[in-house]
Amino acid sequence: MNDIIRRTAREVVDLLRRGEVSTLELVKELEEHVADADAEVNALPIRFFDQARTQAEALMRDCPDPADRGLLAGLPVAVKDYNDVAGQRTTFGSPIFADTVADTSDAMVRVLEQNGAIAYAKSNVPEFAGGHTYNPVFGASRNPWDLGRSVGGSSGGAAACLAAGSAWLATGNDLGGSLRTPAGFNGIVGVRPTAGRVPRRTPAVPFDTLWVEGPMARNVADAALMLDAMVGHDDHDPLTRRERPASFLASLDEYDAPARVAYSPDLGVLPVDRTVRRVTRDALAHFTALGADVVDAEPDFGGAYEAFQILRAHLIATMHASTLERHRDLIKPDIVWNIEKGLAQTTADVQWAERARGALIHRVMDFFDDHDVLVVPSAPLPPFPVEWTAPEEIDGVALTTYIDWIAITFCISLTGCPVVALPAGLDDDGLPIGVQLVGRPGSEARLLSYAQRFEQGVGLAARLPIVPRRADGAAR
Repeated sequence: MNDIIRRTAREVVDLLRRGEVSTLELVKELEEHVADADAEVNALPIRFFDQARTQAEALMRDCPDPADRGLLAGLPVAVKDYNDVAGQRTTFGSPIFADTVADTSDAMVRVLEQNGAIAYAKSNVPEFAGGHTYNPVFGASRNPWDLGRSVGGSSGGAAACLAAGSAWLATGNDLGGSLRTPAGFNGIVGVRPTAGRVPRRTPAVPFDTLWVEGPMARNVADAALMLDAMVGHDDHDPLTRRERPASFLASLDEYDAPARVAYSPDLGVLPVDRTVRRVTRDALAHFTALGADVVDAEPDFGGAYEAFQILRAHLIATMHASTLERHRDLIKPDIVWNIEKGLAQTTADVQWAERARGALIHRVMDFFDDHDVLVVPSAPLPPFPVEWTAPEEIDGVALTTYIDWIAITFCISLTGCPVVALPAGLDDDGLPIGVQLVGRPGSEARLLSYAQRFEQGVGLAARLPIVPRRADGAAR
């Protein structure tokens, strides 16, 4: 693996700023690396290196001084296939949109481009939504840690390309865990920011706060850099703000270690695999070593599972009911079920869910009066076989819907809290197990600081990127 591929995003950006490497050179290195590393991982099925070269040449021509090329200074970035890049397909993993080409980049991508990012590929996704990345257009993505395992979803391709060295930074988004589950499965970092930090693609439901855009990276500091480059305002997204927060990257060393850390293996209500419980609990020693008082505690999440299922179905139906009417036979059964669930719900159902969500938020805010951070697993089981559609049971508890298994993340989505998801360690098979660090709304800077200290104790970030390998641990 080439040395430049192994370097962190921050290191590469520094080289770009000093003129010691050019974006054109980076695009060439990526093109060669992706052709090899992604042959079986299948994380980046849509590639457009020629367009990336054209944009790189324009950036170099318009900004002759490398130091003037924005926060990312011409760094190539992978974009999730739920987001528009001008001139490229946005398929949503669906045959309905397999040939749909975007005229313009969406708001989040435009902000990145204004900050010096160069898009070169689109990352694989589940069809419309889901926690496992496979679709009828491009097939399944495979986990670089074990090519027989799932990458999670829906930002699964993004996480896998980072782990395999096919990206320095990648975009993700998160409704019920789409950033956090893949971060845990692939041993990388994903940040679910507070709603409104990052503009979304002309949202069909502008005041929805469940869906957010966020950064994905190989380590915490790179994720902080990318979040800096994603923050922005867009008139079509009324949750965004014109004023910019202080730099998340610059703030990493400004906070003390957390004084009181709460750990919950299951939010008090959910099934979680015993291996996940063991690895995540053992990882708390890294906070203890920092002087934190670590306690077993969680807010009352009673009703959160039911409330999210109702609110998600309401949102999915609002966004996709017309697509169901036109293309029912081309939509996978899980998504058909989710749309129809939303259409069949009553006004009373949605009203109950909104009240339940409100009560949960108030309980969570009270909880943070006495705790600096809540630590929760980012998935309830290790990466599962890629052939599965979804897990059918966890720790002996049967699951009934295709999203039941990501309840450990979607219950957190209801709270509106920012989350940093990152590795906690490896299981006995050498597969990554992750945690969510959850804090008050608006506390991304503090959470990233905590996460960086935790990451230094775990030590897994230094092992990335990895050469994709088979179940026996051998490189492919």
